[in-house]
Amino acid sequence: MKKELSILCCLLFISGWISAQTSKERIEQIELDGVVVSALITEQDTIMIVDLGEVSVSSPQRFKDDAERKRYRKYRYYANKVYPYAVEAIKIFREVDHVTKTMSKRKRKKHIKRLNKQLKKEFKAPLKNLTKTQGKILIKMIEKELNTPFYDLVKSLRGGFTAAYWNQLGKLNGYRLKEGHIPGQDPLMDMVLHDFNISHDFN
Repeated sequence: MKKELSILCCLLFISGWISAQTSKERIEQIELDGVVVSALITEQDTIMIVDLGEVSVSSPQRFKDDAERKRYRKYRYYANKVYPYAVEAIKIFREVDHVTKTMSKRKRKKHIKRLNKQLKKEFKAPLKNLTKTQGKILIKMIEKELNTPFYDLVKSLRGGFTAAYWNQLGKLNGYRLKEGHIPGQDPLMDMVLHDFNISHDFN
């Protein structure tokens, strides 16, 4: 009984202390180095309030051995490099699909040809320097987000002949564009794709 009473007294003291503290706290806009920011003002301190935006948090990973851990880290490093290109590619695929829905085949072909010319100028140099693994991660990011094999994406934009060409080229580099992203096929890849959740950029 004494133990329960002691715990109750402690809880009442803590809740009373918290109430006393919070009643003296206030949030104000202050200027810091010429920038207006929100701050929590207390009797003891001034705490800056910063919006960090959405963050993807993944649970600690477990690996069979050092080789697997190193491969995961390499995947993550490469994923960080190709992530901006994946986001841009997904935007383009979605925009083209939306804009050309009501176009005739001829107009759609002209629109895609013009877009392709523009994209070559912007992305040919950086994408040309990607390694095989970086290219694979880029493709898997796109396939996972759009839920469509890369072969089908290329076919819808450039036709069956071009899609077949890229599929053969993909085979030479160790991946099949017709398969799409298959969860569980490469668990380390799944971990990295989860860490770099592209959906956050489209919400």
